[in-house]
Amino acid sequence: MDVRTVQNDTLDSVMWRYLGTTENIERVIEINRHLRHYSPVLPAGVVITLPEAAPAPQTKKMVKLWD
Repeated sequence: MDVRTVQNDTLDSVMWRYLGTTENIERVIEINRHLRHYSPVLPAGVVITLPEAAPAPQTKKMVKLWD
């Protein structure tokens, strides 16, 4: 998914806004090599390609031995 930054965004704030996590930030940097030309605070309008969000892990039903 491609997203555009707003003024004063950082890569981790963009990832948190669209993916809900900052895990795999290294992968996002690898995909978006053009980001190396910017400071950590990005200007408005920079296009960032984010990986598709992984599905949430399924929770297992817990069995209680005692109440």
